[in-house]
Amino acid sequence: MSEDMKAELERLRAENEALKKTKPARGTLSMKVSEKGALSVYGMGRFPVTLYKEQWLKLLGIADDIKKFISENDSKLKAKE
Repeated sequence: MSEDMKAELERLRAENEALKKTKPARGTLSMKVSEKGALSVYGMGRFPVTLYKEQWLKLLGIADDIKKFISENDSKLKAKE
């Protein structure tokens, strides 16, 4: 293996470690714009929750209704622990 390849491999390893450290801790919510231009929220489950801007705004617009519904149906709803 040439010296250039060794240096590049070491650089990539260091970059990989740096990226791992910037990854949010498990259970921490984070956001990212998807390849298709949607907003993905990570950290709520195994897969991200991905909606387009208009869908997020519509959902956020009824946030109080969702909270009320959860409160009224608390005994029927399961909580993930």
